[in-house]
Amino acid sequence: MAYIISDECISCGACESECPVGAISEGNDKYVIDADACIDCGACESVCPVSAPSQE
Repeated sequence: MAYIISDECISCGACESECPVGAISEGNDKYVIDADACIDCGACESVCPVSAPSQE
């Protein structure tokens, strides 16, 4: 089950640098996760200051 980033995202970029497979990129108004590339490791969730990433 891939992770998604909610609208709580403040676009700080902390999650992008933590993703070991590069599945996170900056979107229009928040960061987004490529569900096909996500390996469900949870690294993004653990570094997010607002708990925006979560499992679908």
